[in-house]
Amino acid sequence: MDIKATQKEHSEHWAKASAIRTLTLDAIAAANSGHSGMPMGMADVATVLFEKHLKFDAAAPSWPDRDRFILSAGHGSMLIYSLLHLCGYKDFPIDEIKNFRQLGAKTAGHPENFLSEAIETTTGPLGQGVTNAVGFAIAEEILRARFGKKLVNHHTYVIVGDGCLMEGVSQEAIGLAGRQELSKLIVLWDDNNITIDGTVDL
Repeated sequence: MDIKATQKEHSEHWAKASAIRTLTLDAIAAANSGHSGMPMGMADVATVLFEKHLKFDAAAPSWPDRDRFILSAGHGSMLIYSLLHLCGYKDFPIDEIKNFRQLGAKTAGHPENFLSEAIETTTGPLGQGVTNAVGFAIAEEILRARFGKKLVNHHTYVIVGDGCLMEGVSQEAIGLAGRQELSKLIVLWDDNNITIDGTVDL
């Protein structure tokens, strides 16, 4: 299917993904700093995730059985801020998007969970987010075993980049996830073959 046919057949999806890209570019241009690559490349994936799969309630961001969404590649923070804004989370009105990377804004350069309950965990150092996601998935398994799946039955989704997967801590966590057979941990890999230092084969 060519791009024009895709746009026509999935116009609503296309508009939402385009909104993520536009918000990202505008915010980064206004701040004169930031990372646009990951939000641009993962806008379609994130749109499908939030539209079709992720279980959440923007009016109740601390709902205990919500699915967890973690952006391990935290430098691409405009992806999560755009999503939270478009989904109607009260902490992320358009003024917060306009204040991206400004002192005192909830839209810091990397997502920080103490600034908003809509952010599951702080991510900055590469590999930290996927490691946290493994911990979240283990916690879900423990709670589900204790209280039953009528009360606890959620997934943990994490977006990782090539740089995240180059870190030792992420490899250790991924090994643990496999060993524990964490079936409710979903890893979405932004496989674009590039890091800040160059291509991944360097």
